[in-house]
Amino acid sequence: QVQLVESGGGLVQAGGSLRLSCAASGRTFSSYRMGWFRQAPGKEREFVAAINWSGGNTYYADSVKGRFTISRDNAKNTVYLQMDSLKLEDTAVYYCAAVIDTRGLAYAVSSLYQHWGQGTQVTVSS
Repeated sequence: QVQLVESGGGLVQAGGSLRLSCAASGRTFSSYRMGWFRQAPGKEREFVAAINWSGGNTYYADSVKGRFTISRDNAKNTVYLQMDSLKLEDTAVYYCAAVIDTRGLAYAVSSLYQHWGQGTQVTVSS
């Protein structure tokens, strides 16, 4: 079982930056593909970014490509989401998720992820 705890959310002005962290429990963190999803009020949860077990492959939603960077530190059991050039539409609750990394597994399908954090609020103001 993996437990995930997000941190780093907050209030930031448009154009600013935030870095989210997701700390995972357990000794098998490096076996997991990690993803970030977000959910804005009244909207469905959507994929933001994912990273494979080694950190060698990353995937991004078109809406955040070039502005967000996902990374991981397997020695610290932590995955990060660096968010730059934030826009009003980035306002949402951001969730960290984990799934055993398997070749061919779709990276943007939330239902495939086995473990979820509680979420952290990101609010971008004008």
